[in-house]
Formats: sequence, C-alpha cells, structure tokens
Amino acid sequence: MTTNPSAASAGEPQFVRLTEAHRKQVGLTVDGAAITALTGDTVLSAILLHTRRVRDTEFSGEPRAGFCLMGACQDCWVQLEEGTRIRACSTFVKEGMHVLTRPAGAVEA
Repeated sequence: MTTNPSAASAGEPQFVRLTEAHRKQVGLTVDGAAITALTGDTVLSAILLHTRRVRDTEFSGEPRAGFCLMGACQDCWVQLEEGTRIRACSTFVKEGMHVLTRPAGAVEA
C-alpha cells in the first residue's frame, strides 16, 4: 500500500492498494457502511483504503489517521459494536466485524 497523493484535495481514500497476492476477501462494516478488506489486513488499513480518517479524537473532534502504525502511540483506537476498544493498526479484520470510529459521546468536529 501507499498513500494517495491526490486524496486530500479529491476526498479520496488515504491508502491505495498497489498489488495483491490473491488473499480472501473479508466483509465488515465501519460506522454502518459495508466495506471489504483482505485476509491479513489490519482494521486501520481496511478503513484507510475506503476513507481519509480512522477516527475523530474524543477531545477536540479532529480527524485522526493513526500515527506510529505499530500500536505504541494509541492514536488509532476504535470501538467494536459490542463496546470493545481496539487498536486499529494492530488488529486484523475478521468477517462480520462491526467497527465504530465515532462512538457515542464523541465530540463532533
């Protein structure tokens, strides 16, 4: 994957998949929208292949797209529908997963 240099101005996804090794597709939802990812993708990469942000910070409502991408900075916390918080950068997608990037109580930007 690589970042999409034209994405900021065009409102396109943050990431672009460059090549693939024929991995199985996985279906999940993000904020109620059905998306597909590939087996072995992280939640963060699945989200950023479809949009520009992973979440909005609960403090200011500003959009976040992850920072370190290895689980140390904790900038990519999202919530599963049942309430469990996960780090999107270090959690692999699972079939039927329901991810919330704007949990109840979050500040709107």
